[in-house]
Amino acid sequence: MLITTTPSIEGKRITQYFGLVSGETIIGANLVKDLFANITDIVGGRSGVYEKTLREAKETAIEEMTQEAQRLGANAVIGVDLDYETLGSGSSMLMVTACGTAVRIE
Repeated sequence: MLITTTPSIEGKRITQYFGLVSGETIIGANLVKDLFANITDIVGGRSGVYEKTLREAKETAIEEMTQEAQRLGANAVIGVDLDYETLGSGSSMLMVTACGTAVRIE
């Protein structure tokens, strides 16, 4: 399955549009992750723990979107947009959504 943020695929003709597809995931930050992130905030540097969590959430959302597109008979998703939001009290939850247009290309 080809996934792209562009509205078309160079050299490919779109033969059918199936419509909007999306995938969502919500991941909670736990106490251990928060502890390590706070240490990183104090001493500086990147928070590998949060980066890994964010990457996993993004991959899950894209995978759900892709599965929905495949169920419709698509072989590509164009115009993909990723959105990140924090939810819950103290912004303790991370929501990642992926959406795009499911299409069939030659």
